[in-house]
Amino acid sequence: MKRSRFTEEQIIGILKEQEAGERTADVCRRHGISEATFYKYKAKFGGMEVSDARRLKALEDENRRLKKLLAEQMLDNAILKDVAFKKMVTPGAKRDAVLHVQAAFEVSQRRACKVLAVDRSSVRYRSIRPDDGPLREKIRAVASERRRFGYRRIHIMLQRQGIEMNQKKLRRLYREEKLQVRRRGGRKRALGTRRPMELPDRPNDRWSLDFLSDAFTDGRRFRILAVVDDYTRECLALIADTSLSGTRLVRELDAVVARRGKPRTVVSDNGTEMTSMAVLRWCQETGVEWHYIAPGKPQQNAFVESFNGRFRDECLNETLFTELGEARIAINAWKEDYNRHRPHSSLGNVTPREYASKWVLENQAA
Repeated sequence: MKRSRFTEEQIIGILKEQEAGERTADVCRRHGISEATFYKYKAKFGGMEVSDARRLKALEDENRRLKKLLAEQMLDNAILKDVAFKKMVTPGAKRDAVLHVQAAFEVSQRRACKVLAVDRSSVRYRSIRPDDGPLREKIRAVASERRRFGYRRIHIMLQRQGIEMNQKKLRRLYREEKLQVRRRGGRKRALGTRRPMELPDRPNDRWSLDFLSDAFTDGRRFRILAVVDDYTRECLALIADTSLSGTRLVRELDAVVARRGKPRTVVSDNGTEMTSMAVLRWCQETGVEWHYIAPGKPQQNAFVESFNGRFRDECLNETLFTELGEARIAINAWKEDYNRHRPHSSLGNVTPREYASKWVLENQAA
């Protein structure tokens, strides 16, 4: 608003001169104003005293200040409504919100920070964190090779490559790269009494057996026999075929016994192959104790059930098989990787083969 040359007192004095009887033109000439300006002054201040003019000016200033405050408050409300849908938890999100407000409402950084209750030092901060590009590449390489590994096992695999890193930093990079493993839904388990199992105390003390089923790309199904040493968690056999009878089961067990020796106990469910005459005869001839879990209680055979979950998650669900030979090659490769390279969390993140070798060395020394 353009400021007048005259104060309110001077303007009222000019009007008083005209009211005293002087001609309007003479008053305007003396004070250097036009008649239009004089009548504008008269419309605003005519009949007023100096005190009235001062009171009017104070009221106009107050009205102007209130209008400004109202406009600012309305602008603040509009800003808050605009960013209400944004989550401003992290410093990065707050910086993005401030930049958005500055661009959308054409306000200063100071004003945007004040409305959003954000510290200006946080907005002006520039990261000095070093570039983690090569490290991210290593993480992505391991995650692409081991698609079902979480950040803990990826951390172990990187340590094996000589890359030492804080696990919290690895978790942050893992999350930023969006490598989280989606958990596949499983069937509901029946709730019941959970009694602690007697754990084996040496290799070959107890084996666990179970059958898995999968399908080729053309829909034909095949079965897989899994044999696990409960102490070392080694996978002793993964036999894939379109049919696995009790006689075939005994033959495969004889092959494993020839390599490792006889177990003290074998644990399995009550499937028809496990309860066949061939298996009963084999137990009688070898002297191996065969323990059947209670029907409908797979948790009593927890070691092989846990192995089945990892095997299905990391191998069967990740690979398409077109024929039996291809399936056998892939399954055998996964078994070797599981025994020799894959870290096992329940063994202190060492492999089953390393754990078995450590037990042998410790007992030889004793």
